[in-house]
Amino acid sequence: MLADPEERVFVDARRHGIVLVRPLTRSIALAAAGTIGCVVGWPLSVPGAVLLVVAAAVALAAVWRWDRTHVVLTSDKLFVVHGLLRKRAAAVRLAKVSTVEVEQSFLGRVLGYGTLVAGELEISAVPRPRELCGLVQRLSD
Repeated sequence: MLADPEERVFVDARRHGIVLVRPLTRSIALAAAGTIGCVVGWPLSVPGAVLLVVAAAVALAAVWRWDRTHVVLTSDKLFVVHGLLRKRAAAVRLAKVSTVEVEQSFLGRVLGYGTLVAGELEISAVPRPRELCGLVQRLSD
């Protein structure tokens, strides 16, 4: 995404770990059901083993997606990049950003994450969103 060799990267961060809570909770529930099925024995041991494999796949996919998603702020633009084999990005040029907003729930304020809205780009679960907002505002002026 860097178009100009003069462009400096100020922030390159993953989204906040809170995005892993829902899929990992789902994975734990599937693993618990699978474990119960395996412990009970035949005929529930086969579906139990399948549930354990599905739970592992759900957890692996969630962590993989989280690890491969980055919020990047350069001297020219703010963008979010995700994917490994097929990289996709959504970006906004700082010169075109007139307003930058931070939305935080109570839990977001406690845990240090929020949603950053810069122009038409909205990025959820951004770590330390107020700091990033201030940096975007300074760079866009």
